[in-house]
Amino acid sequence: MFDIVGKRFWFFLVSGVVILIGIVSLATFGLKAGIELSSGLMMTVGFKQEVVQSELKQELASLGYANAIIQRTGEGDFLLRLPELKGEARAQLEAGLAAKFGALEVKEFAEVSPLVAAETTRNAAIAVAIAAIGILLYITWAFRKMPDPLRYGTCAIIALAHDVLVVVGIFSILGHILGWEINLMFITGILAVIGYSVNDTVIIFDRIRENLLKAQDSDFEVVVNNSLVETLGRSLNTSLTTLFVVVALLLFVGASIQNFAVVLLIGITAGTYSSICIAAPLLVVWERRSK
Repeated sequence: MFDIVGKRFWFFLVSGVVILIGIVSLATFGLKAGIELSSGLMMTVGFKQEVVQSELKQELASLGYANAIIQRTGEGDFLLRLPELKGEARAQLEAGLAAKFGALEVKEFAEVSPLVAAETTRNAAIAVAIAAIGILLYITWAFRKMPDPLRYGTCAIIALAHDVLVVVGIFSILGHILGWEINLMFITGILAVIGYSVNDTVIIFDRIRENLLKAQDSDFEVVVNNSLVETLGRSLNTSLTTLFVVVALLLFVGASIQNFAVVLLIGITAGTYSSICIAAPLLVVWERRSK
């Protein structure tokens, strides 16, 4: 039988190292806020002739937009993220690109003001906080017949915080290397990861409750480890099948949901790990310290 709980401090150490690297990256590089969370514009441009992305970036730099973010869409167009354009700046930009690459078509255009961006950022933070509080209250209520039910909710929230920190830290590193920005799709992915991760954690906790009721005189650590082993196959199989779908989305759907897919890819992996190796072992640590 696998001794998962017995190796809990090694699991805690691995998580601590990963989170520490992420925190250092956040402190050093931070997160690049996209248009929805800062301000600026996003436009999808299509050219009649073939255009190389490096040449487009060079031309944008010559027009005064050296910090523009360029992504290729699945349809062969270019998704441009630029600072806020005022007055005739947009017309001059389009004219400059047309002079270099020929006729172009602006297929999509979206502009966000600083005020709207600030409100969006605040609402996103509130949404994450409300989700965490709701999960804490629900799990505490669901395990109300167990001794000290608050510990179940608290351990689940710690596991969720672990997942979010891992996702944000890794995304900070990827943002620095690849120039990725966080946007509303990133926030949506974080909320999806929270929901997915807590689902796996609740299933494990529920099996622990069932086994405790069957063998009330058994050692708590043994019961938790047995419950983890019993649910291990289910957790891994569910995560793998979900990851297959996420990878397919990342490969074939394109840049429009890139942030969402990458956050899910990292978050589901971290969530599966935290449900098995963090949340349940934390119950054992809490139980031992309470005695």
